[in-house]
Amino acid sequence: MNRRPEHFTVREEQVLSQIRRSILDRGEALSVRELGAALGLRSPASVVYHLRNLERSGALVRDGRNWNTCRLTR
Repeated sequence: MNRRPEHFTVREEQVLSQIRRSILDRGEALSVRELGAALGLRSPASVVYHLRNLERSGALVRDGRNWNTCRLTR
């Protein structure tokens, strides 16, 4: 069972904030490349690293294969 940690890293909070804002504005999360551009990260792999950590911790869930189909759990 996944347990959400009490504190996320600063970068993880930024990722969650961008996803939350995107879902409110567009109805879906940003793509990996769009999220990287919004956060100032050049490598898509670094974005995926943070997304996987958030998924493991239970902060977000993917509905499909792509990351833009994710939804926040809270």
